[in-house]
Amino acid sequence: MRILFIGDIFGSPGRRVLHDHLQDIVKQREIDLVLANGENAAAGFGITPRLAQELLGLGIEAMTTGNHVWDRKEIMEYLPLEPRLVRAANYPALQGTGVPSAPGHGMYVGKSRGGVPYALLHVQGRVYLPSLDCPFRAADAELARLPADCRIRIVDIHAEATSEKQALGWYLDGRVTAVLGTHTHVPTADERILPQGTAYLTDVGMTGPYESVIGVDKDIALRKFLNQMPARFEPAKNDVRLAGAIIDADEETGRARSIERLLMQVRETA
Repeated sequence: MRILFIGDIFGSPGRRVLHDHLQDIVKQREIDLVLANGENAAAGFGITPRLAQELLGLGIEAMTTGNHVWDRKEIMEYLPLEPRLVRAANYPALQGTGVPSAPGHGMYVGKSRGGVPYALLHVQGRVYLPSLDCPFRAADAELARLPADCRIRIVDIHAEATSEKQALGWYLDGRVTAVLGTHTHVPTADERILPQGTAYLTDVGMTGPYESVIGVDKDIALRKFLNQMPARFEPAKNDVRLAGAIIDADEETGRARSIERLLMQVRETA
């Protein structure tokens, strides 16, 4: 089974490159399942119900989010209605209830177009990000709920610190198919198969404009760094690339056979 996980989709440039090229990649690379992180789809900050439906309509089976998921208020009512859009599983429960404090779900369980059961699990790191519950224990709890026949298990760890991402990879080695990092928008070159069969990559990278500062117009970002004054960030437009990872997995065991980075340069100018 071949799985494509697409890194953080940033604004209209990221959405456009998927609209123009995703189906060609699926066909050429013989992809059976497409997953993505969509938390920056709305002008770089958050995602709206309309954009979520647009991306799911392109052939993405399910999406994760991240710390920016709450930037668009309309997503609050949408998340419980669309289980294919997943928020982090480690939001704390309401005190004394066991009921999650955040709307929506931390994991999606479905079947690929070929009928293979799979799970997409999402956790958020705690280093340099809002303090949530422990992502390690949250992953344990979510994985314990999975039926035995769901062996394809993809984990998105949305985190700032490379150490936290690597630690989760080692922690889940042999229990999931892949642990893939998102959030920094900078693709790393450390893809590998861990000893017990889990594919790992510290950060998948950004699907969006690379003539930028992690997606933001570089001139705006530079002014912010130089003068420290408030600034309205706008998405950049040029050097658009599609970033992702392709995992080849044994659907019988759930173990990964290989992982390959994908960084396709489109170089469109809006």
